[in-house]
Amino acid sequence: MKQFWQYLKISFFALPLIAAQQDQTVRVVFFGDSITQAAIKPGGYIVKMGEMLEKQGLKNQYNLLGAGVSGNKIYDLYLRMEDDVLANKPQIVVIYVGVNDVWHKATSGTGTDPDKFVKFYEAVIKKLQANQIKVALCTPAAIGERTDFSNQQDGDLNKYAQLIRDLAKKQNLPVIDLRKAFLEYNLKNNPNNQEKAILTTDGVHLNELGNQFVADEMWKVIKSM
Repeated sequence: MKQFWQYLKISFFALPLIAAQQDQTVRVVFFGDSITQAAIKPGGYIVKMGEMLEKQGLKNQYNLLGAGVSGNKIYDLYLRMEDDVLANKPQIVVIYVGVNDVWHKATSGTGTDPDKFVKFYEAVIKKLQANQIKVALCTPAAIGERTDFSNQQDGDLNKYAQLIRDLAKKQNLPVIDLRKAFLEYNLKNNPNNQEKAILTTDGVHLNELGNQFVADEMWKVIKSM
């Protein structure tokens, strides 16, 4: 009986402590398209970020969740936000979208017009903020890795990346400028002006080095949020 009461006493004090530790865990949802969908697989940028956190002794302080769906554009994110993001009650959401809004104009004649892109993006941000969630924006990295702006969608991709930068400035939000970072990396490491195989497998989706690169760039911002 004495042991029972000792156990009960320990539980009484331990349970609130465990609950407090769980409350201190920062849930981060990465919200995007196929690039993020692949990020939860071995070698993906979310997995690599988790490995980085473990090495830094921070694994228990963050819960990293992927919410990527192949082919998604900004309005797809808006439509599935309740189930795929808000239901997980995150403290931080990283929005990484825009490639398909540009790319699908050429591949399937769809895409998203700039004005609609901004309106839906703003709607996503507002809904997240209404739920007291911190938000970080990412510019779309690449649709082709050539550095002389001869990739077919470079013009539009630069335009949409700037729209995201402008939104971040307007909303006073951190921006993970992958478009800028990828170009700078390729200028140094793509001397043959290759279309792919530097940070991507096909000009869009990340290879192993690209996944680590994105994990590094994202973590620089997330750790300060």
